[in-house]
This record gives sequence, structure tokens and C-alpha cells, in this order.
Amino acid sequence: MVSRSYSNLLDLASGEAPSFGRMNRRIPRVMTVAGIISDLDDDDGCCSNGSGSSSAPRERTIIVANQLPIRAQRKPDSKGWIFSWDEDSLLLQLKDGLGDDEVEVIYVGCLREEIHPNEQDVVSQILLETFNCVPTFLPPDLFSRYYHGFCKQQLWPLFHYMLPLSPDLGGRFDRSLWQAYVSVNKIFADKIMEVINPEDDFVWVHDYHLMVLPTFLRKRFNRVKLGFFLHSPFPSSEIYKTLPVREQLLRALLNSDLIGFHTFDYARHFLSCCGRMLGLAYESKRGYIGLEYYGRTVSIKILPVGIHMGQLRSVLSLAETEAKVAELKKQFGGERDRIMLLGVDDMDIFKGITLKLLAMEQFLLQHPEWQGKVVLVQIANPARGRGKDVKEVQSETYATVARINKTFGRPGYEPVILIDRPLEFYERIAYYVVAECCLVTAVRDGMNLIPYEYIISRQGNEKLDKVLGLIPSTPKKSMLVVSEFIGCSPSLSGAIRVNPWNIDAVADAMDSALEMAEPEKQLRHEKHYRYVSTHDVGYWAHSFLQDLERTCRDHGRRRCWGIGFGLGFRVIALDSNFRKLSMEHIVSAYKRTRIRAILLDYDGTLMPQASMNKSPCSKSIEILNSLCSDENNIVFLVSARSRKTLNEWFSPCEKLGIAAEHGCFLRMKHDAEWETCVPVADCSWKQIAEPVMKLYTETTDGSTIEDKETSLVWCYEDSDPDFGSCQAKELLDHLESVLANEPVSVKSGQNIVEVKPQGVSKGLVAECLLSTMREREMLPDFVLCIGDDRSDEDMFEVIIGAVSGPSLAPTAEVFASRSFITYGELQDVSLSGFHENLCLLKMDSVSSNIKSAKQRKKKKNSVYGDSKRMSFLL
Repeated sequence: MVSRSYSNLLDLASGEAPSFGRMNRRIPRVMTVAGIISDLDDDDGCCSNGSGSSSAPRERTIIVANQLPIRAQRKPDSKGWIFSWDEDSLLLQLKDGLGDDEVEVIYVGCLREEIHPNEQDVVSQILLETFNCVPTFLPPDLFSRYYHGFCKQQLWPLFHYMLPLSPDLGGRFDRSLWQAYVSVNKIFADKIMEVINPEDDFVWVHDYHLMVLPTFLRKRFNRVKLGFFLHSPFPSSEIYKTLPVREQLLRALLNSDLIGFHTFDYARHFLSCCGRMLGLAYESKRGYIGLEYYGRTVSIKILPVGIHMGQLRSVLSLAETEAKVAELKKQFGGERDRIMLLGVDDMDIFKGITLKLLAMEQFLLQHPEWQGKVVLVQIANPARGRGKDVKEVQSETYATVARINKTFGRPGYEPVILIDRPLEFYERIAYYVVAECCLVTAVRDGMNLIPYEYIISRQGNEKLDKVLGLIPSTPKKSMLVVSEFIGCSPSLSGAIRVNPWNIDAVADAMDSALEMAEPEKQLRHEKHYRYVSTHDVGYWAHSFLQDLERTCRDHGRRRCWGIGFGLGFRVIALDSNFRKLSMEHIVSAYKRTRIRAILLDYDGTLMPQASMNKSPCSKSIEILNSLCSDENNIVFLVSARSRKTLNEWFSPCEKLGIAAEHGCFLRMKHDAEWETCVPVADCSWKQIAEPVMKLYTETTDGSTIEDKETSLVWCYEDSDPDFGSCQAKELLDHLESVLANEPVSVKSGQNIVEVKPQGVSKGLVAECLLSTMREREMLPDFVLCIGDDRSDEDMFEVIIGAVSGPSLAPTAEVFASRSFITYGELQDVSLSGFHENLCLLKMDSVSSNIKSAKQRKKKKNSVYGDSKRMSFLL
């Protein structure tokens, strides 16, 4: 009988039964008791939906965000509340884009208003029944520490490239605020538990307020269909890695199935962080970017959000909008004949309002002909955060506006008009309609939909054309000056892109926008309008959920185990044919068999790849000797290392068989002579390969060359991961080219590029061992083979292929298994029961020796511990 499994999945079951909310739902297909795997549900299995209806339910999506798309207002008698939809909320617009007939949407989030605990049950009932909303009520102090504390003072500045170099510059990391953040995310998870149907519902989490929520959901339901979209920028790895909880956030996000970003830059930074801090590599297949994370493929989505076309067009048709446009036309047109430049920004440090004003000042200095003709209307929305930096921006803005107006103003003319009161949406739209150019010059921003709204507003309609005095057939025009550092910049190729820090360049851009020929303005507007009108919020939502459905398609066919504690929790997903290695089975097989063959890989199996000291510890030597002391055992160590190194390290193991350099050299025991599995080839090819490797070693800091008897290895384990990987690919191509006519093979492995003779593999060791035992009439009835990477699969194939052949006993028990647990996470490895007097075979990659939770929490992951890619059934 052959057991194909992973040797180190001995205690990976979470052991935690799934908890359920108030709704009737299907039981998730997860392992709930150690050693027992629940059967896969049949597709035809029935699941009642609470009402007993046999009709198929509508597809349902749970939208989770910090705030519900709800406005709340106290009744005049102060007894109760009046609730209404927030038409400006992206979450509500998202629902309208999906269509009511296709998807049922449930919202989970907080209300802006504080609800007294005595009213919370009533409010929850009203919002659920009337609006399909599940409110999350937070104590005021907890909400303040979570939102105004960690989100706005620590995460938000860092994600906008602001480092806390001093207490006055950004918010220094505060552990208590982080704990409040985690606590709120846990409360959100509990709320979702009340309404989720884990087998059928999709969950879509929004923005940086809830970045650890995926971990809590994945822990409850291993197969939850979970998407996350980040609406803010994601900083480069150099900025992000300054965050003390950087790994916790990355691992939490990786518990999602699909992670969305506005631009490729944001996604690239995230992928770089995963590579540098977790050792994960990503691949692009058929246009989709994916990260392999413990058997799960985490997909990356790059698509900017759009605007709600229907809502914007309806506002353009309002009588109030027409009246406001007429008022502005009278104010800036007519005899005054003024040209309006428009800025619409929140009053915060990253929107670059002051830089824009300085550019306006420079523009008026450099182009005096525009003085008295051009007016900059700056709409300053209230800041979403609070603190010293907001007050500083406000005071600097007011002072700059006053100085410019004093310098360039005249009776009846102010070059800058600052509007710092909240405007109704129709008023803002009216300003868009009248403005000749829109300036969005944030120094760092997420998507920023202001340019999109401006483009659609400038397209207008027939009624607004009459108000503006335009002939209906007149081509529309619009001009945009946008910062290079905002999310919508890549999608607006017709805009004038600027570096907002370069005041002279922004001033020149203003002049170019005004002086540009009318046909050119019309062409740019037409191109922008075509893109914005077709990539609206509905397109964005449909595309995201479509990719989420595609990513989750195989959930039901996988078997899952939860591992890790706290925010280090993640799920291992394996093929449905996977079979967990049972310790009872292997111990029983070991005890009842007579002749045993045991083959062990070294690096990555007996010894962690990331270990500084590669030599075996005394305990490993002791255990190997204990195994070899049993006359019924033939133990072989199979390694890619040289025979000189292995001979020095394992000289105390007199009865241990050793295979060096992938099986090129073989020795049955310490006092035996080294043999060769294949004829030793001429190594003159090294004279060609070594200079090439030296060239790449000189140009790749941290890389080394290992010259073995029959092979050459270029190792870049200590190099920059991105640069080292890039150089390895180039070196592989270079070596394959120059060694095309030589009897060697060039292969890449984990942080290495290796050149070795053709035909040499670890499978030769397995063949040689089984052949030798057959010649000695020692047909093994127990075979155990453990490795950790793809070079060991040759051994697995040979052993499994020998099951029905003459090299094994007819009733042989065969275990071909592979380890992949993160090194440093489970430092102790055990394969118990191999010997009556041997309780524990201690290795360094997997563990069945179950320790207390406190002991495991002390284990730390290696920097590149997750770089191992899992391959499925061996």
C-alpha cells in the first residue's frame, strides 16, 4: 500500500469547530478534529434556506466597510432615528452598478452617529429589515483609538509615504492603538458571522480600516469566498517595512482570495513586500497575477474604481444644478469674461492645496497677461482626520490665499476664491460644468474621482448647453492638470501630468491648458469621456466579483487545514486526493515490518534552508545512529552536497548510507568505498561555465559559487531577492546557451542555479538502493522517503513505481512524503515510533511532537521562510 502524503501535516488541523451565526447555513467542509477529515459534500446535497423554498437563492454578496452607506438623523422629538441611503457612498453606488436583480447585497459597517446601547437592538432590526444593513456598534473610546488613532495617525500617513521620524511628524507606532485596531476587526468578523452563509456567500472587504479582518474570517470558515480591495495607495517596501506589524498585515491580507488595487504601482509594491518579507514569488498566467500561499492561489486584481454614471447624469439634469450653473456663468462670464480654474480637495496634508496655490502665484508672476482674467476656485472639503497637521494646513492655506489676493487682486477681482464650507453635490457639479480646467495636484492620493466627475460634467446635456449659450452640436472640451502621484493618473493619458512639488512645472501646465488649441482640447475630452463612461463603478464591481468567483471556483475540491496562532493563522489547501500521514499507521507499519529502507534529504528536511550553521546538531546525529543501530533498517542520507562535506559532518554515523551530489557518489556505510551511480563524465565544461558564473557573482552582491567534484552551483540566497532572481534567470539562459553542446543539464532551484552531468538525479540513489537490497535478497517491506523540494521527486517516482515490481515485498508499506512547513515556525521535526526505544526522531522541518501553544507562539519565522512552493500529490 502506498501512502502519498506530506510528512509534516501531523498536527496541522486547527482543532476548532466552526461557529455559526443566527442563519441556517451549510456546514463548511473543513477538518474539525485532528486526524479526521470530513467527507466532501456532494454537489447535489440539499441545503434548506430557512424558508423551505426549493427555488435557487439569488447570489449574495456581503459588503464590509468601516462605514455603512446610511445617513442617520434624530427625530424632532428625540425619540428614535430617521435613516436614509447616503447617495454619495461608493458602497451604494457599487450596489446600483451590480443591479438589484442579479446580486443581493448585505452591508456590514459602522454608523457615523453614536447610538445609545439601549437603542442598538431596535436600530439593528430597522436597518436589517429596511436597508439590508448590519450595523457594527463600537464604544466611543474604542472607535476613537481604532479610527482616529491607528487608522488615521499611523496607517494612513504611512500608506501616503509619511514616516514618523519625529513625534510631530506622523504618528509613532502605539501598541495600544494596534490592539484597538485588531479588536475592532474582530468585532466586524463577529457581525459577519451573524449573516454569512459560508458555502455560498461572497464577502468583499473594503480599505485599510479592515486589513486583518480576512484572518478572522478565514479562521472561522476555511473556504470563505473572500475579496479585499484597498482604496488607498500601497507604499513601496522601503516605506512599508518600517511598520512594526508589517508581517501581520501582509499575512492577514493573504488570507483573502482576491486582493484589488487601483494601479499596477500599488500592486507591485504589495508583491515586492510579500517577496522581501515573506519570501513569496508571484506568477502571471493568462493575464492573471497570482501568489502561491500554502497551496492557495491568492489573485491580484488591478482595476481603478469608476464613478456612478446614472447618479451624475441625474444630478446634471436637476433644476438646482441649472440654476447654480447660471449663477456661476453670470459671476464669471458676461462683461467680466473670467476663466475659471477649479480645484476640489480635502483639507489634509497630502492633497497639495498649498503647492497648488504657490503654483497659481507663480503662474500670475510669469504670465502677467492672465492677471485679471483667470480665477482659481479652490473648494476645500472638511478633513476626514483631525490633529495638528490639519490645523497647520488650514492656517497655511488661508495665509497663502490672502497673500496672493493682496498681491494680484484689484477692485472686483480676486485671483483665488477659497470655499471652505461643505457644498451640496449639485453645487460641486455646477462648478465642474463652468470650469475651463480642473487641477488635481495631490502629492500622494489613492484613486481620486474628481477628474472623472469633471469629465462627465463637462459633457453636460442639452439644458446645460442652453444655460451656457452653446449650440447643441458644439463639440465638448475639458482640460485636466493632474499629479503623477494619484491613482487615476495612469488612466487619463490626455491629461497634463505634473510633479506637484515642481511649482514652475505646474504653473507652465496651467498656461498650456489655457493656451491649447480648441480642437486639441476636444480630442482629449473625447478620449477621456469614452474611457470614464465605459469604466464606471458598475464595470469595476462586476469585474472584481467576476474575478473573485473565478478565484474561488476550486474551493469545494480542496481539503483545508488551519495552522498558526493569532494573526499568523493561515490555511493550507491541498488537492482532494491528498491523504494525511497518520502517525498511528506509520508506527504500526514500522513495528510489524522486518526490512526497512529509509531515505532522507538533508537541506530543507533535516536542516532548515535558512539556518546559518548548516552542519547537523548532536541530537540529529544521535537519532540517526539510533535508527541505524537496528539491523532491520537501511538508512540513507541523500543530498546535493559534496561527499567531502558529508563525510566530515556524518563521520560519527558509521552505519549511515550517504549519497552525495544528487546521487553521483554513493557509500553504503562509513568504512565502505565511494561508488558512482553513473560513469564520471569529463568536467572540462567547468572551464566554460565557471567564468560565466564569476561574472554574475561579481555583479550580484551576496552571491557565491560552490565548486563540487561533478557540478557547479551559483547561490544567491544572501542577495537582494528581486535582483538575485532576475540575475538567476539571466544566468540560466546564458549557461544554457554556452553549454548547449556539453553533456550537462542546467537547472534552477531554490535560490540556486546548478550545472550538473546529464542523467544524475536522486532517483538513481533509490534505484541503486533497491537494486542492492534485491541482490542481497533483502526485499524491503517498509519504505520511507522524505524530501522537501522538486529535486526529491525523482526519488518519489522511483519508489512509487517500484511498488508493483520485484524490488519490494508484495505487502510493502511505502511512504513517499514531502515537507513544506515554514522553517523556524516549527523547528522541531519528528517521525515517532521508528524504534521501540526511540520516541522521537528530531529533525528541523516538521513536527508531530505537539507542544503547548505558549511554546509555539515563541517561534519566529525566518525572513524568507515562505519561499517554498508547495507541489501537490506526489
